[in-house]
Amino acid sequence: MASRESVEWMASMSEQLWRASEGCLSEDYRVETERRIKANNRQYNSEFNYANNYIKTSKYTVLTFLPLNLFEQFQRLANFYFLCLLVLQMIPAISSLTPITTAVPLIGVLALTAIKDAYDDYQRHQSDSQVNNRRSKAVRNGVLEEERWAQVQVGDVIRMENDQFVAADVLLLSTSEPNGLCYIETAELDGETNLKCRQCLTETAEMGQNDALVWAFDGQIICETPNNLLNKFEGTLIWKNKRYSLDNDKVVLRGCILRNTNWCYGVVLFAGKDTKLMQNSGKTKFKRTSIDRLLNFIIIGIVFFLLSMCLFCTIACGIWESITGQYFKVYLPWDTLVPSDPIAGATVIALLVFFSYAIVLNTVVPISLYVSVEVIRFAQSFLINWDEHMHYEKTGTSARARTTTLNEELGQIEYIFSDKTGTLTQNIMTFNKCSIAGRSYGDIVDERTGETIEITEDLVIPDDDEQELDSRRLATVGSRLVLVENGNPKEAVVVFPNPHRLSHSPKSHIPDIHSNITPRRRARGSAAEWTPSHTQTTPLDFSSNPNYEPEFKFYDSTLLDAVRNNQEEVHSFFKLLALCHTVMPEDKNGKLEYQAQSPDEAALVSAARNFGFVFKERSPNSITIDVQGQPEGYELLCILDFNNVRKRMSVILRKGRQLRLYCKGADNVIYERLKCGSEEIKSKTQEHLNKFAGEGLRTLCLAIRDLDEDFFNDWKHRHQEAAVSMDNRDEKLDAIYEEIEKDMTLLGATAIEDKLQDGVPQTIANLSLAGIKIWVLTGDKQETAINIGYSCQLLTDEMLDIFTVDSHTHEEVENQLTQLRDSIHRAAAPSSANSQPLDSQHNQMTSGSLQLNPSHQTPPSPHPNYDVNVVTFRWDDPSESDFNHGSSIDDSDCNGGFALVINGHSLVHALHPQLEQLFLDVASQCKSVICCRVTPLQKAMVVEIIKKYKKAATLAIGDGANDVSMIKAAHIGVGISGQEGMQAVLASDYSLPQFRFLERLLLVHGRWSYYRMCKFLRYFFYKNFAFTLCHFWFAFFCGFSAQTVFDPMFISVYNLCYTSLPVLALGVFDQDVNDRNSLSYPKLYSPGHKNLLFNLKEFLRSALHGFFTSCVLFCIPYGTYKDGVSPDGHILSDHMLFGSVVATILVIVVTAQIALDTSYWTFVNHITIWGSLISYFILQFFYNHVVGGSYVGSLTKAMSGATFWFTTLLTVIILMLPVLAWRFYFVDVRPTLSDRVRLKQRLASLRSRQSQDVLRTPSTRKTRRSIRSGYAFAHQEGFGRLITSGKIMRKLPRTNGDFPFSMNIGFGTGGSGSSGGLQSPRKSKPQGASSSGDV
Repeated sequence: MASRESVEWMASMSEQLWRASEGCLSEDYRVETERRIKANNRQYNSEFNYANNYIKTSKYTVLTFLPLNLFEQFQRLANFYFLCLLVLQMIPAISSLTPITTAVPLIGVLALTAIKDAYDDYQRHQSDSQVNNRRSKAVRNGVLEEERWAQVQVGDVIRMENDQFVAADVLLLSTSEPNGLCYIETAELDGETNLKCRQCLTETAEMGQNDALVWAFDGQIICETPNNLLNKFEGTLIWKNKRYSLDNDKVVLRGCILRNTNWCYGVVLFAGKDTKLMQNSGKTKFKRTSIDRLLNFIIIGIVFFLLSMCLFCTIACGIWESITGQYFKVYLPWDTLVPSDPIAGATVIALLVFFSYAIVLNTVVPISLYVSVEVIRFAQSFLINWDEHMHYEKTGTSARARTTTLNEELGQIEYIFSDKTGTLTQNIMTFNKCSIAGRSYGDIVDERTGETIEITEDLVIPDDDEQELDSRRLATVGSRLVLVENGNPKEAVVVFPNPHRLSHSPKSHIPDIHSNITPRRRARGSAAEWTPSHTQTTPLDFSSNPNYEPEFKFYDSTLLDAVRNNQEEVHSFFKLLALCHTVMPEDKNGKLEYQAQSPDEAALVSAARNFGFVFKERSPNSITIDVQGQPEGYELLCILDFNNVRKRMSVILRKGRQLRLYCKGADNVIYERLKCGSEEIKSKTQEHLNKFAGEGLRTLCLAIRDLDEDFFNDWKHRHQEAAVSMDNRDEKLDAIYEEIEKDMTLLGATAIEDKLQDGVPQTIANLSLAGIKIWVLTGDKQETAINIGYSCQLLTDEMLDIFTVDSHTHEEVENQLTQLRDSIHRAAAPSSANSQPLDSQHNQMTSGSLQLNPSHQTPPSPHPNYDVNVVTFRWDDPSESDFNHGSSIDDSDCNGGFALVINGHSLVHALHPQLEQLFLDVASQCKSVICCRVTPLQKAMVVEIIKKYKKAATLAIGDGANDVSMIKAAHIGVGISGQEGMQAVLASDYSLPQFRFLERLLLVHGRWSYYRMCKFLRYFFYKNFAFTLCHFWFAFFCGFSAQTVFDPMFISVYNLCYTSLPVLALGVFDQDVNDRNSLSYPKLYSPGHKNLLFNLKEFLRSALHGFFTSCVLFCIPYGTYKDGVSPDGHILSDHMLFGSVVATILVIVVTAQIALDTSYWTFVNHITIWGSLISYFILQFFYNHVVGGSYVGSLTKAMSGATFWFTTLLTVIILMLPVLAWRFYFVDVRPTLSDRVRLKQRLASLRSRQSQDVLRTPSTRKTRRSIRSGYAFAHQEGFGRLITSGKIMRKLPRTNGDFPFSMNIGFGTGGSGSSGGLQSPRKSKPQGASSSGDV
């Protein structure tokens, strides 16, 4: 057992977390120790000021929008800074610029941001209005009245109807179903789609739907205070001088949907923010990207740089005025505020000049930066929303960016925290295999070789008549490929584009069948096609069974033959599946449908149904099944219900004089209770269980016991005594169950598959190659999580070791973690000693030139473009060690490494402050981490510990309300918009229809967004420094008088008009490589992990580039026009003409620079870049000649002479030539991976489309063969008691018609049959392999 100290600490931490997340540490919370409610008495309940049912997530109203929004915007340092500058510019003594130069861009930025904020808040208002205006029916004065959700208050009695959402947390009073039952779907709360049962008190159920009686109900409820515990409720009802105990089974929570229940009444316990749904939602945290945090630091640094320039100019001005300026008072008189004394006057002027230069040089702090960043993010969000490659046809849903502020953070993710059920898996169970009497069924064996055929994926193969047969399946036998028809293997020959890949793993699955294998009709003389016969593969035909389900698929004909041959063991096996469960049958429109607590039970009962053992109906004391068309009735004597401690369930049935116990449960639990003997069957069944678990299947063992009548009667009497005991009831019942669940006979085992979502293994493999560590945080059992880990390639047989932490005490967990840390260090020591130094690898990589012309290669090679092939990762030159400058990939990146599996009870101690650093040391050195049996709060704590110590970007992805805390804790939260409800989506930053789309979201959109934002920022700072520092150079020639070089209007609109659109187009559309290559080469993602594309070093480089540009921009025109005279004798050395020339060359240079920076040209880039250049001349002419600007005629005069054009050409060449030389040198001599892939992409675009197929990264996935226990049964305790009491019954009409099965259950291969992950990019090309894909 866990130590008391650790358990108390965990409980305390959990309580503080959920309270802090909701702001529940208020005085009101501490005062309320219990909640008292009187039904239908608003006056009494209003005394306690309970929360009403109004939900408000919006921030503004029409009246408060303007002041609140401006207050929020001026909290930004840059906006407040420019507001101060605007005030300074209104003081004539210190300003050489009109206030309009700052007012125009500031108002523009504030207006654009306000419009965006108003739109976002309008969306929140609409969402709030939709929820608050949902209609609800409440009992008022004995009459049922319709009112809005927002008007519902604590203590009101409301009526809920079928298929409607529940408005608040309510205590059930009466329902339309017998015995006060109702059925609810809790997908919004816990992500589970299976129905749950709730039951009201018998005393209140008698009120029915009599509104007068319901209004007269005046019971008083004393219950717990608001909390976030979904599965716990404690309270007492006092009514008619009697006290009734209330628990979670009598409460229906807000967010649930009423199902299969016509109506029900309930009294509101918690409303609005006090409901458990809202308590679990947590407080939305303001999330900022790492680039945002860096920008704030840089802006502060720029401000200090600005102040230092102003201080320099102040000192220089004081020196100049005291030495030289005092002699020019006649021509430049001092202001009346300035003392006449030379020293004192120079000092005052210098102090005033400080503020003047703060105004003149203010553009070095980019006011338009923030609004430009927001516009780019907003546009990038639409690109995510419009991506057709992330649309899921089956559900009609697409990826959605629910926030516009985190896009570039998607390109820097280092840790992914994922839920399992519903996120990695479909939460759809299918009956896959079984073992009966020591014989395994479900495998298809090649009769000639005796090898097992592994069926992989469905293929559609046109035959000679051009018909598509969608039931054929491809399988592997060793390294051969076969087709399977009616459970029998047939030979076939298939062409592989890369045949040598099968030799690496004889039993490997065929990766990416649809893209790598293209079945065609047989061509004459070609052996590499499908053979003309044996081309059809079909599942077994169950149509002779009138109750069969077309969706059910099974391929082993021997099991069906055994059923038809009436083998006793097989019949007993399927009878147990049809009898031992808590499934409820229902006749819907003449169709037999099942309502199961869990998909596990549904899959098992469905399998029995299709094999001819049909569960038809049940009553409190009977079960009826059809066995091969013949009805059989059983008397139900007792249900020994399932729970997580027992890990089994049993039923005791009587048929005639035979009294038998049927039991199913975990293998270790069942084996402990088997009678002696039959060791051969036990041994064989255990082998089959190991094999099933090794394939990632969920297993259960089945056993029976024939009972003696006298023994049972005695046991039943003692069972009744334990069932009504008020003390230690559960412990007494468990002891009674132990007496009868022993000496059983083993029948066999089942293996069902929790199907993986499409593309999960490939996605995880690609994300791992990108350097992202994936942690799975699940509430499932350890065995199940490990099996799924192998199925989705989170765990592989190539790993050096898989560590398990499963201790129960603080000391044991500490010892285990210490041993694991030492093991990792020991394993890392020899590998680091033998590893090649990074510099050596770099030199080896850069020693080969990236040659494009075959004639330049020495010595000649049969592959003329051999050096370029390093980017394909497939047929590498052995002399090339790596593909990327400055980085290397060990084999451990794709193979080897460690994995960690830790249980929830161990995680309690691992997250203790004394052990969290040790736990993190171990976990962070593992490629994969799986945390089992974790609570929602533990999920959030795991995320927080990574954020706290690793300072890494994190992403959490889930599909249910139990994932909300994790989603909100991570830097990026992603919700799966599947069948598990929308609570996770509503709390997320991004929503996806399927987990596989996460690969594209990160490796394509995330990487592009990060790449674009970094390039945008580098260019933005460059152009601002180039523009602003021209004033600084001019200060040396104007006596540091704060005179500006440019026209004030040019200063105002430089960032707003002349240079804004090209850089916005760059930030929205630019890309270094296309989306296909972004997915093919996951290592392209790695620069984001180290902030390589934008950091302090890159900022300083951009600033220095701007510094150099401004110097050249000023000096060359100044040298040209100083004392310049035109051919016709006009003087050219005036201030306005010089300023117009420098401004024009500046616009041309920064436009040329962004043209060089643009890697991906679209028509938008062409329009914005060249259009901005043209618009500059048009606007200059319009402003000066039409509006009448002060610089009228200056630019026209300058452009009329050859001096201007020569100066412009010389300046552009001097500034652009070093940039071109620098880039060509590094691309040719030290190319990055991006450079090489881009070159490959350009060369591929010149060839036929077929040659582009070689760009796909190959994949090698090995079938998992590890032996694990795969027990898993997602069952809930309590249904057995309801069944035997008769309270859950509903009459079912008997009918002999056909009952097509409507549940979405079918055979599939999921993890064990899915195509594999990615092959190591360093795999060398074997000798003699085809080089048709080489460049």
